[in-house]
Order: sequence, then structure tokens, then C-alpha cells
Amino acid sequence: MAIETATLGGGCFWCLEAAFQGVEGVQSVISGYAGGPGAQPTYHQVCTGTTGHAEVVQVGFDDTRIDFETLLEVFFTIHDPTTLNRQGADVGSQYRSVIFYHSDAQREIAERLIARLNAEGVWSDPIVTQVQPAPAFYPAEAYHQDYYRRNPGQGYCQVVISPKLAKLRARHAALLAK
Repeated sequence: MAIETATLGGGCFWCLEAAFQGVEGVQSVISGYAGGPGAQPTYHQVCTGTTGHAEVVQVGFDDTRIDFETLLEVFFTIHDPTTLNRQGADVGSQYRSVIFYHSDAQREIAERLIARLNAEGVWSDPIVTQVQPAPAFYPAEAYHQDYYRRNPGQGYCQVVISPKLAKLRARHAALLAK
């Protein structure tokens, strides 16, 4: 078993965390921050949109059970990669769509998949997802970890996250952990 790392931003990290936690071959999902120049940013600092950090998840996955491209297909299912610095009501660069790659192979896979999805016209607008080298990753505060599982009845979880999980189940049922 070889564990690889993917660092992905697509809006609120609670949504991405909840989705990837249910995918077969995913070993860990940590909500956090990446992409800004300062070290150890806090949630309140990142929320201002002035730190340069994005809300991201760092996903540890077993590449013998799920490959990076399939992981990215899930990523593109659970957020809108065509809106610059926005996911639904969440607005600001901290909510940008970004793939922070950990190897040249990941970069090539991400660029090829984005080109293919654009060519297929999956969305009516072009994908604006950034593909950048992985910077330092800072885990978010403890209360952000495992958020959906701990707060399934919370309003944001019901209105925003649950529909994304339903979409994931509908489109990628075969990828979900049994």
C-alpha cells in the first residue's frame, strides 16, 4: 500500500471533508489552510480573505485502491469549478477552486482532466480551478475536523453539505466505502 497526498480546495472545507471521508481508498481527510504566505493562520484570519490562504482538505489515499484522477473526478463532482473565488454563498479567495499538486504526475493528471472536462462541455462555463505546487499545509482548528459527522443536524450541513453528498452518492456510488 502506498499512501499519497492530495491537497484540494473547493469552497468550504467541511463539504470536501464530508465527501472524501466516504470514498473507498481514502485513509485520512484533514481540513486546513494552504496557499498564503503566513504561517499558522487561524480560521478567523482566513475568513477575512486577506491571508491568501484557501480552505482546503489534505487527503491521504491508498493509490492501489483509488488513483489521483478518480479522486479529482470526485472533487469536480462536489463543487462548482467554474466560479472564481466563490462556492454558493461563500465568496472570497479563501473559497477558490484549487488543486495543490504534490508531484509532476499529479500536475499532469490535473491539467489533462481539466482540459478533458472543458472539451466535453461538462459545464457551460470554463473551469477556473487553479493548479499550483503544494505549499505548506496548516491543519484547521480541532472544531473544524470531522465537522459534518459531528454536526449533521446543523443548518449549513443540512442545506449545503447533504445535497453535495447526495450528488456524490448518485454519481459515484461504486467509489463509496461499503
